[in-house]
Amino acid sequence: MNKPEELGKLFESQRGHLRGVAYRMLGSMIEAEDAVQEAWLRLNRSDADSINNLEGWLTTVVARVCLDQLRSRKAKREDALDELVVEPATPREGVSNPEEEALLADSVGIALLVMLNTLAPSERVAFVLHDVLDLSFDEIAAILGKTPAATRQLASRARRRVRGEAPPSPDLKSQRLVVDAFLNALRSGDFQGLLAVLDPDVLVHTDIPGAPGKPMEIRGAENWAKGAVAFPQLAQRVQLAMVDGSVGLIFAPAGRLTRALTFKMSGGKIVEVEVISDPERLQQLSLGVVED
Repeated sequence: MNKPEELGKLFESQRGHLRGVAYRMLGSMIEAEDAVQEAWLRLNRSDADSINNLEGWLTTVVARVCLDQLRSRKAKREDALDELVVEPATPREGVSNPEEEALLADSVGIALLVMLNTLAPSERVAFVLHDVLDLSFDEIAAILGKTPAATRQLASRARRRVRGEAPPSPDLKSQRLVVDAFLNALRSGDFQGLLAVLDPDVLVHTDIPGAPGKPMEIRGAENWAKGAVAFPQLAQRVQLAMVDGSVGLIFAPAGRLTRALTFKMSGGKIVEVEVISDPERLQQLSLGVVED
């Protein structure tokens, strides 16, 4: 193999795949790029001619690099939830293309990315490699340094957490219909559409970061809907999610959770809304992906 030109071309053909793998595990474009670069350095130090499956070899290397980063992050008490989920949604230093990061987050799925950020390092790696990339538990076990049976349990536990730990409820279907209608009206700036799903006397609670225990309250569908429909472009980033066992909404630009909405309903109408933006409260929420 002609190094570095031929090896470089082969690596570049895998870069997009590797970056996607690393981003799902780390939730950060700049850290994902660092992991991919480390894989390139290790490839250059290896006997490339002895590698039979370059994609598999590089995927394994990137997974191990990401696992080390996740463990280090946890050891320093800078895990994904603290560092990536609740910080303000501003571009991180060193990210040269925040638009590209936002597009990658959208392709992964904002709600899924938020949920992945709540998993322990081994759970996250096991889930991404098995449920997303379809690697066998034998392959993943070698990366994690665990038995295949233990790896299967990690992936299963992660899957339950990603989908939400609350037991299935027959009311979830009706909840979703109402929240879907609310979200569609919000995204299209449809004032009458919002009024159609809001109880006329709906009560909206909004917390204020830095001032816990001092929520703002808005009473009345028309009063809240007037402000809610004013930002339809912003609403495009709002996504369905399971929030504390019920269908709710989250706002998480590039996978960084900054706001969550929970709903109480009666007679097919939303009677109460809580808008949560306080970082400590966001960390305490039980989140999950809404199943189609």
